[in-house]
Amino acid sequence: MRAEKLVVIGQGYVGLPLAVRAVEAGFDVVGLDVDASRIKRLSTGESFVEDISSARLGAALATRRYLPSTDYADAQGFDICVISVPTPLRDGAPDLSYVEQAGSALAPYLRPGCTVILESTTYPGTTEELLRPLLETASGLQSPGDFHLGYSPERIDPGNAIWRLENTPKVVSGVDSASLARVDDFYQRIVERTVPVDSTRVAELTKLIENTFRQVNIALINELAVLSNELKINVWQAIDAASTKPFGFMPFRPGPGVGGHCLPIDPCYLSWQVKRTLGRQFRFVELANDVNHGMPEHVVQRLMVGLNERGRALKGSRLLLIGLAYKRNTGDMRDSPAVDVATRLRGLGAEVRAVEPHAELHHIPAGVTVVNLTEHEVRAADAVVVVTDHDSLDYELLVRSARYVFDTRNRCSGRNVEHL
Repeated sequence: MRAEKLVVIGQGYVGLPLAVRAVEAGFDVVGLDVDASRIKRLSTGESFVEDISSARLGAALATRRYLPSTDYADAQGFDICVISVPTPLRDGAPDLSYVEQAGSALAPYLRPGCTVILESTTYPGTTEELLRPLLETASGLQSPGDFHLGYSPERIDPGNAIWRLENTPKVVSGVDSASLARVDDFYQRIVERTVPVDSTRVAELTKLIENTFRQVNIALINELAVLSNELKINVWQAIDAASTKPFGFMPFRPGPGVGGHCLPIDPCYLSWQVKRTLGRQFRFVELANDVNHGMPEHVVQRLMVGLNERGRALKGSRLLLIGLAYKRNTGDMRDSPAVDVATRLRGLGAEVRAVEPHAELHHIPAGVTVVNLTEHEVRAADAVVVVTDHDSLDYELLVRSARYVFDTRNRCSGRNVEHL
């Protein structure tokens, strides 16, 4: 009996872990991506995703059941296809061009009985209103009936060693009961637990609820941090104290803003659709976006004040930023608030150097010098700014050797340390 053929469109932070896991589960997998340099690296066993080691990628390649490719002809004869391409914002509106391109390129290879699953984050209705007509028109097939179609929101948390693809519950849906059964059967072979819901719209909304919840609560704590500083109250200690309550409270902590492929984008999809469909504002989301988007500027203003109090102007100062990725222990710099902070500081005339052990050099913003964390670099800086608190870094060195530390993550403590 032949192995089922799976095509995963998009080989980034979402698609690559799924492709490798599917190989391990016994599928023949084609990993498609339009980025030729990315496919070349994958073909040689070099992983650029922290959650998939090069050794694990190499093991998948060694089975000869994983084929990284840029050629959609390699999708010929597929049984299941998962679309996991980016869905960015353009001028405040969802940009589904990558989904459209993937669907158009895949459609000629649809055949009766196959299954297509969308994983990309999007607004409710995308699977049935955008992807389905595109696939049907180009293939001449219909769903329901000729092929199965479903939606399953990705829940990848880069760098999380506890909750991985395999043990994170997977929400699954289909355009009809037969599609749901096929989608559920597929993911049951990939993850430990599936959570079926009634429709693709429910599944699409589920993803947006998850990240809107985080965006709103992070904004609440960020605004509270700004106000608590002016009130001379230690918000970090207050959050820790509140966290001892065993019910009715979930801790969120302040930071320099939000970044990555979810929080700055997903809630905007929901507010965009509410405005488009209902003609109303989603006020919580819009307020949360305003607060979180304003945090990098707040960090810069706090740093400027801190330098002034120490007799230094921001212009001409030598600053050492700790971390540029949007998230601890990853190299992912998509929409990173740290990059925003660095760009603003450079625009105000500061010399910006950065310690970033995870991100690749070609992702570092222009004008920022990447350095190793050494005592010389710390002592030479007029201020050290902890923006992303990677665990591998020596924070005792910062406290011991820095003249002034502005810590947005509450990682350091000492007389020379000021917290967000």
